[in-house]
Amino acid sequence: MVIRPNCRVQFTAEDIDFILSVLGTKAGSAETLVQLLADEDSRDLILDDESLLRAVLEHRSCLRISSHFYFYILVRHSFRRSDLKERPLADYVASVLAEFSQVERTRCNVKGQPIDYFFEMLAALQTADDTTGFYIRAHIGNQSLFMSGVFPDRIRFRSERRGSPSLTYYEGLGSMNYRVASDHRLARKYDLDGIFNTLSERFHETRVALNDLRERLVSLGDPDVPADFLIKPSS
Repeated sequence: MVIRPNCRVQFTAEDIDFILSVLGTKAGSAETLVQLLADEDSRDLILDDESLLRAVLEHRSCLRISSHFYFYILVRHSFRRSDLKERPLADYVASVLAEFSQVERTRCNVKGQPIDYFFEMLAALQTADDTTGFYIRAHIGNQSLFMSGVFPDRIRFRSERRGSPSLTYYEGLGSMNYRVASDHRLARKYDLDGIFNTLSERFHETRVALNDLRERLVSLGDPDVPADFLIKPSS
């Protein structure tokens, strides 16, 4: 149930074909590329190539790549411009975007009961067991980041016109829950403690970096154009 940073370790055949089509002789053969992607240092250098970002942004038709690869390329390059240089951080946030591009994953499921609103999640924390409490806090952090990062204009509009929570509220709520979650034993077990701590301390910068990404890819923040419109999922 807990989202983990795994975009850099699950490449599809379509992802590899895309990298080869963009980098060509720089990447070698498909077999060589697979070997390079299996090596952490080589893999990260390949994924940092600006040519991949340009190819993703400038592609005029449906991209035949996995959502995890797609979001990692976008997030990693956006974060580098914002001095958020830790690859695991970009990997985690990209995983959140990939998961939340599926509407059902935006819902917090507590003992089989899906809940949608923060006040319900905060109420559920009062009676939740230790493990469930960690999951709820991680979800609150993720949802706060997703909403404030991808839909800032909607939040501003609702705040100004309807008195709904502001971006400051989302930042405070997300930062606080990431901080508490970072101290949990399960965060250490899943190697999320450092990532959650960074997200807590740099929530604002992370949110603004996602706002920049959203501006570059308007459809990501357009509720009428789902993310899978741009990506043809791998079979």
